Amino acid sequence: MNWLILSIIALLFWSGSDLFSKIGSRPDEKTSHWRMVIAVGIVMGIHALIEIIGGVEFTPADMITYLPASACYISSMVLGYVGLRYIELSLSTPICNCSGAIAGIMCFFLLGQEMNNIQIFGVVLIVIAIISIGFIEQHDDPELREASGLKQDIKYRKSVLAFVLPLMYCFLDALGTFADAMLLDTGRIPEDRANVAYEITFFIMAICGYIFVRFVKKEKYSFPHPKNMHEAPKYVGALCETAGQFAYVYAIGANAVLAAPVISAYCLLSVIWSRLLLHEKLELKHYLMIGLAITGIVILGVAEGLEG
Repeated sequence: MNWLILSIIALLFWSGSDLFSKIGSRPDEKTSHWRMVIAVGIVMGIHALIEIIGGVEFTPADMITYLPASACYISSMVLGYVGLRYIELSLSTPICNCSGAIAGIMCFFLLGQEMNNIQIFGVVLIVIAIISIGFIEQHDDPELREASGLKQDIKYRKSVLAFVLPLMYCFLDALGTFADAMLLDTGRIPEDRANVAYEITFFIMAICGYIFVRFVKKEKYSFPHPKNMHEAPKYVGALCETAGQFAYVYAIGANAVLAAPVISAYCLLSVIWSRLLLHEKLELKHYLMIGLAITGIVILGVAEGLEG
């Protein structure tokens, strides 16, 4: 399948993961981030088992080979889940997802992957859109935020925490994508085995998270069932995360330098979902930046078609 189609699939599912992870992250639930890790790890573990039964030739050594990327990704996601307890999704996700563009630039300069002038222009548009929407969100009128129904504590949104967590996520996620490019593009590990290695590593983290929540913090943990849907949004987010990851690893393996910035634009869809479904408010400037990112994606698709 074409890298651009895979990138768009990852983009769509990961925007859904953002939305449901935010819905499932409650400021009054101090272990919310670990509960999110449990949900994602369980779903990924089930998918990994399906992949192995389906014929993926996975060995435990693959987990070691892929560990640099897995460690970066999982660390960034834990930090991201912590941040979602305090920070609006429409603020945090654009900052976090500058990582794809950063990773694309790293691949270009450090791995020698090539981009033509048209592709560079497309990447630049996406980078401008992502950075601009983060700037716009941080400087929104507080009265507009209040009118849109946001109840977040202003001390968190305007504190150092509001920037440090997304920026740490951005840096670690970019390192993970860069590690992916080195491991997948050089053939050190095939995409299917890399994905299974990542999912099993996340499953191990889920076990650790459950032990921490249940036996260290001594909190109750209930899996979703008809009489208790408290954790259900987390598992919907986990399903979206797993589907997005599956498409992502193949997109990066096919064309890391261009797939990374395209996939990072999922934060723009996350902003739309947060405004429509979390009752925030979009203005013309938001739509302009979203349109700019979509233009960049279209340009990359056209450039790919011309090369083909």
